[in-house]
Amino acid sequence: MERPPVTLRRMTDDEYRSWVDEVQARVVRELLGTMPEEEARATAAGGIALYLPQGVATPRHTLVTAEDAAGRPVGNAWVGPDPHRADGSDAAWLYDIEVQPRARRNGYGSAILAEVEALVVREGKTRLGLNVVGTNEAAIALYLKHGYAVSTMQMHKALT
Repeated sequence: MERPPVTLRRMTDDEYRSWVDEVQARVVRELLGTMPEEEARATAAGGIALYLPQGVATPRHTLVTAEDAAGRPVGNAWVGPDPHRADGSDAAWLYDIEVQPRARRNGYGSAILAEVEALVVREGKTRLGLNVVGTNEAAIALYLKHGYAVSTMQMHKALT
């Protein structure tokens, strides 16, 4: 499938507020397999507060809305410094990428990822890392298709 064209633009403050609600709900759903709901909610809220203390204006973090050729939003992404590497490293981190439900299965995930990679390169970085929940098979397939490899793996087991 050929990638549809997308353009990335800075996320507006209104889009940011909606995005925060959506991303926190998604993170909570993903974490429920590994922790109780109250802890998952606190973890989701804490991540946003820690990494985006100034919202869309947080230095060194870029929050973008992806638009299709007609200018309609089809997704978004959040990229910033790799939290596992020293300041000034050659690595960026893809904190979040999302394709709107109506636009899924049409190549927009690949198109947004390619534009994010180009953005990272323009910023002088040579690596892009990310974290993906082990049950998110669609995301794992997307990343593998685009040359990403597993660098670490966390595992857990519920003990009773």
